[in-house]
Formats: sequence, structure tokens, C-alpha cells
Amino acid sequence: MKKIVTVLAATAILSGGTVVAQEYKNQIKARQGTMWVIALNLGTLGAMAKGEAEYDAEAATTAAESIQAASNIHVPALFPEGSDGEMNEGSTAKASISQDIAGFSEKWAALGTAADKAVAEAGTGKDALGPVMGALGGACKSCHETYRIPQ
Repeated sequence: MKKIVTVLAATAILSGGTVVAQEYKNQIKARQGTMWVIALNLGTLGAMAKGEAEYDAEAATTAAESIQAASNIHVPALFPEGSDGEMNEGSTAKASISQDIAGFSEKWAALGTAADKAVAEAGTGKDALGPVMGALGGACKSCHETYRIPQ
């Protein structure tokens, strides 16, 4: 009996990291999905802005609306303490997000503001895409510099 208890205790201790990682699997996948939606649509806008894709007002507006929709997700709920990349393989989130959720939320709100402007401007012509991309890229960069583990 003592041997069984010892084995169970050792298993629990050794699998502790796995339990933490599994506990936040859904939050990590959800926030990564949110970032992929943003990246995909930034790519659409960026290609049009650079002339790599033909400008299409409807597609530009749709891309901007998709970024706007993603920016409306309440992401602080997706970054609970312990779900960072320092404790979970596959995450690039710094632990400082949960420690500074107000600062993180401000930066996320800045993305929302840039996305709102993008929706208003992206469909007005190719010349509008440069400033749209500048604002969106600036919001992304500001947050990533502060809260993302460098790759």
C-alpha cells in the first residue's frame, strides 16, 4: 500500500506541469486563433497596400471588419494567470499579461480603435490603406513588444 501511495504521489508531482498546460489549452488555442484571424486579414490589407494584390474595396472592408470583430473579443479572459508561454509550451504570451491586465487591456483597446478607423477607411481607396496599416501595425507592435515572448 505504501508503495502505491508513493507511486501515485510521484506521478502527481511529475505530471504537475502537464496538468497546468492542459488546464489552459482552450484559452491558448482561442487566443492563438484570434491572432491568426487578425494576421490573415492584415495580410489581405497589406498585400493590397503594397500592390501585391489588386485593390478591392469590398475585400478591404471585409478584412477590416474581421479585424474589428476579433478586436471585440474580451481577450483578458483568454490570458488567465499561469497560461503564459513561460509555463506552457506553444504560447508566446508573457506572464506579465496577467500581472498587468489593465495595461494589456489598454493596448488591446488601441487595436480596437485602429480597427474601427480601418473599417471606416479601408473601402475608400487604395491610398487609404497605408495609414490604415500603419495604425493597425502600430497597435500590434506596441502590444507585442511589451507582452509577447520574442521569437
